Amino acid sequence: MSILGTLFVGLIVGLLARAFKPGDDKLGWIMTILLGIAGSFLASYVGVAMGWYQQGQAAGWIASIVGAIVLLFVYAVVRSKAS
Repeated sequence: MSILGTLFVGLIVGLLARAFKPGDDKLGWIMTILLGIAGSFLASYVGVAMGWYQQGQAAGWIASIVGAIVLLFVYAVVRSKAS
């Protein structure tokens, strides 16, 4: 997939994760894209470790959104500890 496609998918996944998670997360566009991409990587890694995906296989949309939501919760915990 091209870099623009990856950024677009990351944006969509990040926006959906932010919409599903309750609370106010103050993230800009770039952080939302990075959140979506990182959520996809997390879902792929966990999926391979659990035997759900083959090595090199990308995670699906739902798994990517769940991975991004997990990262949002981790971000909220780290942010609350820092302040």
